[in-house]
Amino acid sequence: MGASNLLSTHLAREEEKLECGPCTLSHVEMPSGWVLPRLSKVLGLEGDKKSIIKFEFNPKDGIDNPALSLAEDTDAKDMEEPRFYLLSKGSAETFGFSLHEELGCRGHIIRQVELGGVAQRRGLQDGDRLLQVNGHFVDHMEHHRVVQKIKASGNQVLLAVLDGDSYEAAKALGRDLSQMLPADIRPRLCHVTRDKNGFGFSVSCPEGMKGTFQLSVRQDGPAEKAGVPQGSWLLELNGDSVRSISHTQLTRKLKQSGSKVTLLVASSAVEEFYRLRGLRVTAVTADTSWLPFKARELHMVKGPAGYGFLLKEDDCRSGATGQFLWDVDAGLPAEQAGMKEGDRLLAVNGESIEGLDHQQTVLRIRANDDQVTMLVIDPAGDEFYHSIGLSPLLSFEDSDPASGSSTPSLPSPSGSPGLCHVEVGSKGPGSWLVAAANRIGFTQNSHQEEQRRLHQAF
Repeated sequence: MGASNLLSTHLAREEEKLECGPCTLSHVEMPSGWVLPRLSKVLGLEGDKKSIIKFEFNPKDGIDNPALSLAEDTDAKDMEEPRFYLLSKGSAETFGFSLHEELGCRGHIIRQVELGGVAQRRGLQDGDRLLQVNGHFVDHMEHHRVVQKIKASGNQVLLAVLDGDSYEAAKALGRDLSQMLPADIRPRLCHVTRDKNGFGFSVSCPEGMKGTFQLSVRQDGPAEKAGVPQGSWLLELNGDSVRSISHTQLTRKLKQSGSKVTLLVASSAVEEFYRLRGLRVTAVTADTSWLPFKARELHMVKGPAGYGFLLKEDDCRSGATGQFLWDVDAGLPAEQAGMKEGDRLLAVNGESIEGLDHQQTVLRIRANDDQVTMLVIDPAGDEFYHSIGLSPLLSFEDSDPASGSSTPSLPSPSGSPGLCHVEVGSKGPGSWLVAAANRIGFTQNSHQEEQRRLHQAF
């Protein structure tokens, strides 16, 4: 009897068993050790004898395994797509969730989503895994760096998350999670200085429509040199939305801007991405790497005469109290590190000083006897970020290798974050940046070490 006839005979016998047999996968033993999966229950073909009999075996090709293909297709079909949420809160509010790193679980885990809070109202769910913060892929980052990125966003943050089951399934299949996200979803902030021929761009909009402005950029002009892409859409001018103004009003605003303008622009692909998801494009999600104003990191080792600067408390342009650096001594560590008169201090050893008074800041600087790392912004940069309503820390948080910037990231205050329980300081979880060791203490259950975890409330 030929192989094809023998196969049909065995299949015919098995059909009688399939009508009343269990729905678990079993096998039909074939001559020479061949194995054919019983697929009627798996494929939903109960009683469909023709479908089974038409299966043909080709000894040259071997036996295809439809069950394996089905399992792969099912995994792909059942796996959810990443979800995007733009969270906005008041200055006295929190986002209403905690970010955990837990032993035995992979990824940065969304926990403790407050009932009725900002995150819960938008749709964030307990167990979601955080993949992106403001367009930055973060799944591979250390916990304290992800915390910093969220805190640096201020009162708005764009998060991309994947549900826990899909995340674990993707990891099990060895998938690159970054490939599940759009390549570039970030608008761009550009600061343009006029030359003798103008700003180097022209604006067009549909007749009779407000707030829809497309830019035509002159080659080698100021706008192109400032990073404005050809054909991009204008969203904000000098920190103000243009969505509700006319072409005439926009022209007037450009003339009133003097010799410099700051534009928030988005390509057609980025604009469509936000529009299809019902999200609003905001400056907090923008690529700031084109801006000329950036926070600077200064690392100093104390010399015999000290660091060589004076720390002074004064009022910021925002009205809040800040800490400023003055009387920088020539030839001493502060000047050698790049400190300038009038720099405002933003962070010490990776920890924001937002909300700290003068004495508390001094204690932070003195915490390490012989060295300190400071994050500072010069007066022009400080004024610029205040004018567009953004934190100067965003320019530093745009320093990941993927962004193309060579600026180093904020160091972990204690090197490696370890396994820690993070407490929020007296300012509360609404401050810009609370590094993972702002207030840190180890917690350990001696009976169950796997319960140890890092977490930060937002």
